[in-house]
Amino acid sequence: MLKKLRTHIQQNLPFLSDKKLLLAVSGGIDSMILVDTFHKLGLQIGIAHCNFKLRSKSSDKDERFVIETAHKLNIPMFNISFDTKTYANEQQLSIQMAARELRYHWFYKILSENKYDYLLTAHHKDDVIETFLINFSRGTGLHGLTGIPEINNEIIRPLLPFSRNDINVYAAKNNLTWREDKSNADTKYLRNKIRHKVIPVFKELNPSFLESFTQTLSHLNESKSFIDQQMDRIKTAIVSTENNSFVIDIEKLQAQGEEKFILREILKNYQFTQWDDVYNLLTAQSGKFLTSATHRLLKNREQLILSEISQVEASTFHIVKDSKKIKHPIHLKFKKMDDTKLKEFQNNPKSATHKVHVDLDTISYPIIVRKWQQGDFFYPFGMQGKKKLSKFFKDEKMSLLEKENTWVLCSENKIIWIVGKRMDERFKIKKSTKKGLKITLKIPSNDK
Repeated sequence: MLKKLRTHIQQNLPFLSDKKLLLAVSGGIDSMILVDTFHKLGLQIGIAHCNFKLRSKSSDKDERFVIETAHKLNIPMFNISFDTKTYANEQQLSIQMAARELRYHWFYKILSENKYDYLLTAHHKDDVIETFLINFSRGTGLHGLTGIPEINNEIIRPLLPFSRNDINVYAAKNNLTWREDKSNADTKYLRNKIRHKVIPVFKELNPSFLESFTQTLSHLNESKSFIDQQMDRIKTAIVSTENNSFVIDIEKLQAQGEEKFILREILKNYQFTQWDDVYNLLTAQSGKFLTSATHRLLKNREQLILSEISQVEASTFHIVKDSKKIKHPIHLKFKKMDDTKLKEFQNNPKSATHKVHVDLDTISYPIIVRKWQQGDFFYPFGMQGKKKLSKFFKDEKMSLLEKENTWVLCSENKIIWIVGKRMDERFKIKKSTKKGLKITLKIPSNDK
C-alpha cells in the first residue's frame, strides 16, 4: 500500500511533496494509517485531534493516544476539546453536524495561524460508497452521486484509491495500533447501518462490487464534468449580474430546453428545497418570491432575481453638519458651493440623477439616510404638488428589487432626494439662496 500511495501522490498529487500538511487524526485505524504512511514518506506533516467529549473516558483516552503517537514520531501536535452537546443544542444541530462544524472551523484556524498548506483526511474508497448510498437513499442529483472529491480547495483525501480491506491488511502487516470507537458499530446511525447491513449484501451478490462501483463512479464523474462545462456555457447566455444579484432571463432559459434541470443546477448551492415551488415561479405573477435559509428568488416580469438575504442592519443613518463624505450605507460626497457656482444655479436651477445642488438654509442637521417607507411622499423637482414614492416608483417602472435598494436623503421628516433618482423641489437653489451644497452619489464601477 505504501508503494501504491507513493505512486498515487507522484502521479496525481505531486504538489504535496514540498507543502506543510495538517493531518486530521481521530486515533482510529484509518487516520493512524494516514499518519504512518505520510511519516514514512518523509513529508512535512502535523497532527490535529479534536476531543468532542461525547464518549466520556474513551474520548480522553483517544486524545492521549494521539498525543503520545505524535510525540513518539516527533510530529507537531495540535489538540482541542469541545463541548459538542451544548453547541449542538445552541445551534439546533445534530451531534454529527455540530462536531463537523466545530472541527472544520478549528482546522481552518490552524491552517491559517500555522501556515499549513493543506488539510488531509483519511477518507477511503468504502467511505465513498457509504456516502453515495446515503445520498441515494435521501434523494439527490448527479452531484450527490459522484462521491467524495479527492481535492476540495485546501482539503485533500489521498487514501480514496484504497479500500477498508487494504487498510486492514496494511495495519496488520505493520503491527499498527489504534483506538476503536464503539459507536462505529452502532447501527442506529445511518452510515453504520449501510456499512454493516447494506454493503455486505452487495458484496455477497457481486464479489467485485468495489471495482464495479469504482467504474460506475468514474462514468458518473465524466458525465458531471460534461454537464458542468455545458452549464458554464448556458449560465453565460442566460444569467447576468445586477446590484449584487443574479438575474435569470426566463425567455432565454426556456429556449434552452429542460428548463427545470437547468434552473435546479443554477440554484442547487443556494439551499432551496421546494423545487416544485421554484419551477412554478417561471409562470407566477410578477412580485412573487421564495426564500431559502440564505437567499431570495424573486419573479420580476420576465426575470428571476436571486439575491442574498442580508443580515438585518440599522435602516437609518445620520450625517452631521460639515461632513465631507460618507461610505455607508451608500457613498455620498458633500461640498459647499462657491459664489460662482451658486449664482449659476440661482439663475438656472437644475438637477441630475447622481448629483443634486440644494439650499443649505432649508436643511436641518443631522441629515438622515434611510430606506424608503410606505406613505413617503415628496415634491418632484420641476413640478408642482406632491407625489407618493410608491406612485413615483410605479411610473418609473422600477422592479421590487430596485425599490428595495432605494435610499432617501431626508431633513427631519422631509425628503431632500430620492438618491440617484429625483430631488425634491422644496430644497432646490432659488434666487434668494445664500448658501448652496452639492451632494454627489458615487457609483461603483461595476454598476456603471
